[in-house]
Amino acid sequence: QVRLVESGGGLVQAGGSLRLSCAASGTIFSINAMGWYRQPPGNQRELVATITSDGDTNYADSVKGRFTVSRDNAKNTVLLQMNSLEPEDTAVYYCNAHVRTSLRPIDTRAYWGQGTQVTVSS
Repeated sequence: QVRLVESGGGLVQAGGSLRLSCAASGTIFSINAMGWYRQPPGNQRELVATITSDGDTNYADSVKGRFTVSRDNAKNTVLLQMNSLEPEDTAVYYCNAHVRTSLRPIDTRAYWGQGTQVTVSS
């Protein structure tokens, strides 16, 4: 029904930058919050940043001032600009979107992308 496809991960040296992109496609009536989560090696998935359809943002304390989340509502995409990357940012990054698939508000659920690896070397 709904598919989220991420791109932009890779290997970068500490202090470098990467930009992640996620595009939603399929049966989409509207998208509420979109965002990014990450799962470091051996740890649980954690919130990185979210953005509402109105543009309100929320960030994990560990990335404030370094990461910026944005979205293009017309294209159903969400971006994550990551600057001043640190080895601690190494993780699989997952896109998340709360998608409504019909006129009925009850037809809203969270969808996840397949994940993209970000590796920051020291």
